[in-house]
Amino acid sequence: MGGCFSKPKPVEVKIEVVIPEKERSKEEMSPNGKASPLIYKVNGTARHYHLEEHPIASNPYHNPKDMVEASVCHVKDLENGQMREVDLGCGKALLIKESGEFHALGHKCPHYGAPLVKGVLSKGRVRCPWHGACFNIGTGDIEDFPGLDSLPRFQVKIEKEKVYIRASKQALQTQRRTKMMAKCISLSNYNLSSTNVLIIGAGAAGLVCAETLRQEGFSDRIVMCTMDRHLPYDRPKLSKSMDSHPEQIALRPKEFFCTYDIEVLTETQVAAVDVKSKIAVFKDGFKMEYNKLLIATGNMPKTLSCKGREIENVFNIRTPEDANRVVKLATSKNVVIVGASFLGMEVAAYLAERAHSVSLVELEHVPFKKFFGERVGRAVMKMFENNRVKFYMQTEVSELREQEGKLKEVVLKSGKVLRADVCVVGVGAVPATGFLKQSGINIDSKGFIVVNKMMQTNIPGVFAAGDAVTFPLALRNNKKVNVPHWQMAHMHGRIAALNMLAHGTEISTVPYLWTAMFGKSIRYAGHGEGFDDVVIQGDLDELKFVAFYTKSDEVVAVASINYDPIVSKVAEVLAAGRTIRKRDVELFVHHGKTGDMSWLTGKGS
Repeated sequence: MGGCFSKPKPVEVKIEVVIPEKERSKEEMSPNGKASPLIYKVNGTARHYHLEEHPIASNPYHNPKDMVEASVCHVKDLENGQMREVDLGCGKALLIKESGEFHALGHKCPHYGAPLVKGVLSKGRVRCPWHGACFNIGTGDIEDFPGLDSLPRFQVKIEKEKVYIRASKQALQTQRRTKMMAKCISLSNYNLSSTNVLIIGAGAAGLVCAETLRQEGFSDRIVMCTMDRHLPYDRPKLSKSMDSHPEQIALRPKEFFCTYDIEVLTETQVAAVDVKSKIAVFKDGFKMEYNKLLIATGNMPKTLSCKGREIENVFNIRTPEDANRVVKLATSKNVVIVGASFLGMEVAAYLAERAHSVSLVELEHVPFKKFFGERVGRAVMKMFENNRVKFYMQTEVSELREQEGKLKEVVLKSGKVLRADVCVVGVGAVPATGFLKQSGINIDSKGFIVVNKMMQTNIPGVFAAGDAVTFPLALRNNKKVNVPHWQMAHMHGRIAALNMLAHGTEISTVPYLWTAMFGKSIRYAGHGEGFDDVVIQGDLDELKFVAFYTKSDEVVAVASINYDPIVSKVAEVLAAGRTIRKRDVELFVHHGKTGDMSWLTGKGS
């Protein structure tokens, strides 16, 4: 290949992939529940891979000089179910007591550094208060997302009723741990046009799939391909932190992909998939044979259909370069944003103090009405207006006008003409699945790939994940839904990888998202589509509230601002399969008993 990221030359070589009969059904599972070794013949040479057992190391650092040990509390200082942040002198740890046992872990969420002591402890795991990632308190392993790394786990001992923690100084400083991973047996033995696993798309779903395969001991070839010019990066930051450069938001450094033999083909596009022959055809004619396929192509932003849409300085935010260019052009200039979507609103918030003016055009009469409801939407709208964002609601763009080839004005159907040096379009997206239309893969009327609970399509060996799929959501009685959230893409990728290895794992997670605007974070958990009422506790005007979204008598989602960790608490209840009744939250709101949340601990109905 000539390196981790080189693009192969466009040649086609037919490779016979011989797989044991067992692998054609779920029988690749051995009696102990682990996948049995498989044998592949590539160019006539038999090769093996094994799922290696990786014991969890309580301390991956072996240098005694790097270790520190400290007494942190008395055994009676913590009750069961309590957490405490403790200082070891050269760093902090999270001390947890559950079922009479003490556990010590990293105290910051590896995703964005949230203090886990402010999170939610429930049944052997701690959930981040900011974005909902979950970690096993016994191992530190990440169990729900977002984020890629696990927590370091530290040794705990009890002597004379005092609790001691022994930890690595390095681990105390980094506050993260990458799970042990396998490597490819020998890339030099492969033909360039054949791979065991092909991943189309290099977002969160694709990367987590590749990492999970390696974590599970998979040591055959993995190839990821992406139309992007960059390695996988933190896409939500494109609209939340628009001046970030690619290397600043990279999910993993280049060395990571080389170390674990995850090949990434950048600036490559798959034009078609032949599922019968198990061949992906690239736009330049190159063909690659695969054994297992993951389609994680995400969405493509919708564009305007009005006159002048091709004028210079009209943008969809798709890449770091797009975001950087918008910030540069918008500084001290007039900006018009079309669409009060999450992207549109985040861009408006980011540019409000940089641009001369920010105008937002939206067809609805309130931002986020379908997602957060009218009352919350109006509170958010007021926050924007207080920060100099001007709204033009219940109208659309009829024309974009130019002067010397560059954008000058945005004309609305209401007749209003807005001065504009830059226009950002955020009117939604469509699944990037057009190349699959003739493939035989089941796609619904909206273009989404239909998968089951194991992220499998209707074609054996073909999986799909991320924004481009609909899947059965257990939270909503297995209704087929599309959940285009960053957290969900991570989980999709993990489930797909486990089932490529025949684990038979079904997806079971609660959707969790967040948005940040003007220093305020809105957290949201559940799936509120079709909600018929909103029960609100707190003060909307002060932007300190929690909103419960109900359908009939059941809470289906929750959102909050400045009310942590209520969203993570609700997420834990829903993840446990318990139902929160509308009457419970109504009583909670009516009596204002902010400390009385028995319905969040399983003691209620």
